[in-house]
Amino acid sequence: MGTRQPHVPAKDRAYEFVKERILTGAYPGGDLLSEGEVAEAVGVSRTPVREAFLLLEAEGLMRLYPKRGALVVPVSADEIEDVMDTRLLVERHAAQRVAQRPPAGFAEHIDEILAAQRAALDAGDQAAFVESDRDFHRTIVEGAGNTILARLYDQLRDRLRRMSATAIARDPAVAEVFLSEHRAIADALGRGDGDGAGALLARHLEGARGALQGGQLPD
Repeated sequence: MGTRQPHVPAKDRAYEFVKERILTGAYPGGDLLSEGEVAEAVGVSRTPVREAFLLLEAEGLMRLYPKRGALVVPVSADEIEDVMDTRLLVERHAAQRVAQRPPAGFAEHIDEILAAQRAALDAGDQAAFVESDRDFHRTIVEGAGNTILARLYDQLRDRLRRMSATAIARDPAVAEVFLSEHRAIADALGRGDGDGAGALLARHLEGARGALQGGQLPD
């Protein structure tokens, strides 16, 4: 006898379905979704979809328009600035700490993440690349050994995922640039060069900021 799969309420299925697509960019900012199309895609009635839309509106990911549908809220310029400023403060500090005293297995774990990013890029799997991108930066923050900073960083999880997906969707070529920059950061950390890794991280984040804003990457 097979194991019975737990029942997932229709509202939760609709919520996870839509949120996943917003975060990965499958539903980009500016898209107007109808309850009917989501209900059909998930295989539920419109009522749980409406409830899911309300939850996503409360999270700032959607804006509801009665009788018209739900708008996927684009990533705002203010959000980009706030998130990138926060990342710069946290990640540069973490890089300097990791360079001074890397935790056991840190270099091997970073190498595994970079290999996963390379494989995702070669396979054209944007979602896997974005997830590996987040893992790379999260590993550096976690490696600093400050649990409060790590928890703070985790609160940005959804925003980081969505912003990475948005940047790559706007210009797929930035994925190769991001991976090259990750390797340079990892090399600096491996040499114990905290200042160098911090400077490379700052340049990397500025490039990501520029990609999100539709500008050119730094030379």
